[in-house]
Amino acid sequence: MASTAAGGKLERSASAIIADATSGHHILKIDGYSRTKGTPTGEFIKSHPFTMGDHCWCIQYYPSGKDSESADYISLFVFLNESVTKAVKAQFKLRFVDEAEEQTLSLTSEEIRNFESYRGWGQPRFIEREALERSKHLKDDSFMVRCDVIIINEIRTEEISMAEAATIPAFVSVPPSDLHQHLGDLLQTEKGADVVFEVGGETFAAHRCVLGARSPVFSAELYGAMKESHAAGAVRIDDMEAHVFKALLCFIYTDSLPEMNKADEAAMSQHLLVAADRYNLERLKLICEHKLCKCIEASTLSTILALAEQHHCHGLKKACFNFLSSPENLTAVLASDGIEYLNRSCPSVIKELIAKLGQQLREETHKWMIFVVGTRFLRT
Repeated sequence: MASTAAGGKLERSASAIIADATSGHHILKIDGYSRTKGTPTGEFIKSHPFTMGDHCWCIQYYPSGKDSESADYISLFVFLNESVTKAVKAQFKLRFVDEAEEQTLSLTSEEIRNFESYRGWGQPRFIEREALERSKHLKDDSFMVRCDVIIINEIRTEEISMAEAATIPAFVSVPPSDLHQHLGDLLQTEKGADVVFEVGGETFAAHRCVLGARSPVFSAELYGAMKESHAAGAVRIDDMEAHVFKALLCFIYTDSLPEMNKADEAAMSQHLLVAADRYNLERLKLICEHKLCKCIEASTLSTILALAEQHHCHGLKKACFNFLSSPENLTAVLASDGIEYLNRSCPSVIKELIAKLGQQLREETHKWMIFVVGTRFLRT
């Protein structure tokens, strides 16, 4: 029987050093490749910015190479599109989309790079232009590149239980699900698409089975009584902007929102909340509610509160009323034009607000009376 040297209590503990990371990918489509070839060597075309690991990134596309040594090549660089106080450590890999479909992603062999403010790393000789023009990657004067990025987070230590420390070593490593990435690529490549939507002057190809499985409204429209009316041509969707519908499709296929600028997040969340309610996508609706709760301020309160009332967002509505419980916030809102907008669009909300403020005033008055009586009692 084991015992301690002094016969006392044996104390045990365990800890872990954790070096976790955030990963994701961005797909860049070069549409009209031949028309970009006139770009001089050393000049680049920047992709739309995207967010990954709480940092803003973009891809720099050099159609005629980054410098004289790569003038016969296409150069691609991953660029940190923001100012940071400390370099961001990351690994990346640039590949054609169709190559990414055929290979298993692994960045373990890729070098960890330090991304300083507005600096990038990449491949000056991604592919020779003549080789691209002969390859299967160039179709209808366009090609798509996938950029996988792993951002190395801060290394931390934490205490763990002895049960965790005693875990039997894993001889088989099971990777996390990448179903969302495959479905996202399916949307991007339009492979097997069997329905086209016309939204805001733009067209979007999609897959009926995916839309129907995710949204009961799409299921009814594409497989129910309305099926025949959509069989011949494009399905036209009114009262929605093209970029909002594109984000909606991204969520339907990947169960996550696309990368967006922080400046556009509030407006996009409002539009997507309306779209989520329209197509009965409850998770997306709650995600938008959660994001909008962080966007409430005096200038946005009226719009967000009206949206919450019209689309039955109870949590978001409570957050708005909680904001108005502060006298300073209430004064700022009353001084704006927003209160008139609320009165016109949602008069019932104004009545509810008055009732809540009245209740709050009565409670504060009651507390004050108790304080006054208690103070006088103590004095006697």
